[in-house]
Amino acid sequence: MTSAVRVSAGLALALLATSARAQQMDFAKVEIITEKLASNVYMLTGSAGLDPSHEDAAGGRIGVLAGPDGILMIDSQYAQLGDKVLAAIRRIDSGPIRFLVNTHIHRDHTAGNAFFAKQGAVILAREELRDGMVRLSQAPNAASNPVANPAGFPVVTYGMGPPVKIHMNGEVAEFIPIRAAHTGGDTNIKFEKANVLFIGDFYRNYGYPFIDINNGGSLKGMLEGLDLTMKSADANTTIVPGHGTLIKRDAIVPYRDMILAVSDKVRGLIAEGKSLQEVLAAKVTAPYDATVAGGTDASAERFVSAVYQELKGGK
Repeated sequence: MTSAVRVSAGLALALLATSARAQQMDFAKVEIITEKLASNVYMLTGSAGLDPSHEDAAGGRIGVLAGPDGILMIDSQYAQLGDKVLAAIRRIDSGPIRFLVNTHIHRDHTAGNAFFAKQGAVILAREELRDGMVRLSQAPNAASNPVANPAGFPVVTYGMGPPVKIHMNGEVAEFIPIRAAHTGGDTNIKFEKANVLFIGDFYRNYGYPFIDINNGGSLKGMLEGLDLTMKSADANTTIVPGHGTLIKRDAIVPYRDMILAVSDKVRGLIAEGKSLQEVLAAKVTAPYDATVAGGTDASAERFVSAVYQELKGGK
């Protein structure tokens, strides 16, 4: 099996697992909660306790920039919540939805893309994200996977270069590419004047870090992305993770330090010839388990397994 086929198969399996958990949700019970972060910047969050994948909130957070030039959205949630998300946006502003940018490929952030494309949104994302969607569209289960729907594919893509800037509603929205961190196609979005930074899922304070190696994520990129995020923010920036609570820049430092400490322990155990199962049995996250909200054994094992796989490969 070629490397490209392995990555594609891994991506499909990872998104299928997420899909299975999402199907356990009662979407009828989900409410979309709106919070105003600045004069024309809003955050939409699904209600808590209903999503087996994210107990803190149903699906990923959505950002909205509203005003006379129309609406810019950040992410699109699960497909089943499209009508509710649209209703929440209409309570903010009745203008046209002009742009939708995806922070990464996971379905709780992208499965609603096709719905909002029908509302007139031009979808933007990293080239790697679109490539992943195209691969999914070629899988046997494509017809049942909303992420694989070509109607929701990004039509404007960009790579690892300077931020893409959109000027609208008296604001400057910067799409900042992050190198292979949570996934291979991550983007941070900063609203310069509002000083609000949406960072998707490569940082989270609910559960341990998720390095989605099957979809191009990496430990090295995670650390680089955290450093870039700190450079993109100042002490007063409101930072919005896809899951968890709002933070300030200083909160990133202990998170990065925890990743480095766990990585160092795993690296040492690899040097001793330990297998993955032996590393997991060593409970290297134990010093942090009491303070990581939502830090289940499964979350910790997923994190440590990804670190092990990357370090074992000599990266």
